[in-house]
Amino acid sequence: MEDIRVRFGKALRQRRNKLGVSQEAFADMCHLDRTYVGGIERGERNVALVNIEKLAKTLRISISELFGGV
Repeated sequence: MEDIRVRFGKALRQRRNKLGVSQEAFADMCHLDRTYVGGIERGERNVALVNIEKLAKTLRISISELFGGV
């Protein structure tokens, strides 16, 4: 089974693409650095809870919905 960070990153990328925004635009919307968001999507980052909340709010979904794809 893939690492949770990789699965979370894939779920995040899928949701971001569904929203139709670039990684850079999404990072700006979340008030996060683009390289940080890229690291999350590649499964390289262990994301803090406060940032998970920012990501979910920007996607306009609940945290549980975001983890539903994991």
